[in-house]
Amino acid sequence: MLDVSEKSRFRWPIRVYYEDTDAGGVVYHASYLRFFERARTEFLRALGFEQDELRCQYGILFAVRSMQIEYVKAVRFNDALSVSAEVEQLKSASLNFKQLATRQDNELVCEARVRVVCLAAESFRPTAIPDFLLQRLKHDL
Repeated sequence: MLDVSEKSRFRWPIRVYYEDTDAGGVVYHASYLRFFERARTEFLRALGFEQDELRCQYGILFAVRSMQIEYVKAVRFNDALSVSAEVEQLKSASLNFKQLATRQDNELVCEARVRVVCLAAESFRPTAIPDFLLQRLKHDL
């Protein structure tokens, strides 16, 4: 079930699969990057924007520019998580997300700050977020 609140807090359910874990049965650190990416993608989808359509129709794509991540608690195979994507700052060509991974009891297991930039698909150079998308994102802040 999707959850988009008035403050752009979006949550996406994630089930930990065996492939997400390391030899010790704990979620491998890089798996959280995929979890956070899925939540950002689903956040855009919930707003009505598909990334492949943004690329094909408007010539833009989004790329992670930087990330700070803190691993708080161990997570294991088959755990159910809720991963959030919340826009903390919106600029003309970038978005800063705060992302949390929590267990179903709201116990924090991982937190990230992610800076995503808008790029021209042809040149991979920074470009302004199209006004229609910028306005939709501002509306939800």
